[in-house]
Amino acid sequence: MEVRYKFVNYGEDLSPEPGVLVLDVGKKTLPGVIDHHHPDAEPECTASLIIRHPTLVLDHLRNWNGPLQLTTHRLPDFDAIASIFLSLKLLEIGRPDESMGRIARYTRMVDSASLPEDIDLASTPYSILRALFSRIRGSEEENNIERVREGLKFMRFLYAKSKEGYDFDENKLLFLGIDRYERAMRKAENDYFNYLTDVGRSQNFLLWLPLVSGEGTKKVDGLIVKNPRCFLLKEWARRDHEHSSLGEGFSFLLTRFGNKRFILGVNPEKGVNLKGLGGILNQKEREKRAELQRPFPRPWYDGDCPFFNYRIIDSPQDETALSHEEIVDLILAYSAGLKADS
Repeated sequence: MEVRYKFVNYGEDLSPEPGVLVLDVGKKTLPGVIDHHHPDAEPECTASLIIRHPTLVLDHLRNWNGPLQLTTHRLPDFDAIASIFLSLKLLEIGRPDESMGRIARYTRMVDSASLPEDIDLASTPYSILRALFSRIRGSEEENNIERVREGLKFMRFLYAKSKEGYDFDENKLLFLGIDRYERAMRKAENDYFNYLTDVGRSQNFLLWLPLVSGEGTKKVDGLIVKNPRCFLLKEWARRDHEHSSLGEGFSFLLTRFGNKRFILGVNPEKGVNLKGLGGILNQKEREKRAELQRPFPRPWYDGDCPFFNYRIIDSPQDETALSHEEIVDLILAYSAGLKADS
């Protein structure tokens, strides 16, 4: 089957089309469009949705004989790559098998940011793929295609090893003797030193966040990093008992990329989320854009889906109008309000 790829912005609202399979974007879960970033989705990532509901792929393409277009978001991540692989494998063999299920379960753990803190981070597939991605250079379109090419090669390797009976969640021996994967593991190991540089020039503080249960708040360590050098920032930060004042790692992370892209997230293991903060940011964004006479086509994404449960916030795709200082002030005011109410 001839396969073509299309890459769109995060948060695009897409509808089913003949011969097109939309993965990890689209804001729907139905045959032809498989995404978990919407309030009505199941608490699954896209890869695990494909394994739970293979008919979303198979029924949509059952009678299609032409070229297949796979649409996903720009700069595809682990879930997007795994979803592409699993969809193609489904079309090849007609049903999910156990090795496909293992990849989906591992991807669900990765996409929920739930990698156990006691694993050897450098020898887990997530870190290896991130290290492989970090080597890619060129335009964004070239980056997108190379990520798919590199990612599918890696997924085929994981699938083959799983069929041979190997576990791959954390298995350094599995990747030894393969030069590209050995280099990737070394790059992931050395990334810790980049993290130490990043944390040395970061801002850390304590803040109060709401419990996922909806009852009460919890004090956690927060970290603000501008333009990080390390590519495993959230993983190192959550394991950083040395620099976090409570000695439990940084449970909240604000990452700034360039001047206008901000991602906020919390460690799901801490039982807290950011519910309500997205609305505060969107209100301030709306006011600022009105002053600037700048349209506001897409809001901050506030993690409003069962899988994320408000644990992640991402700035608008056309770049926020808010300054770094305004965003930090809103976060601190949000925390102070929660503390006062508790």
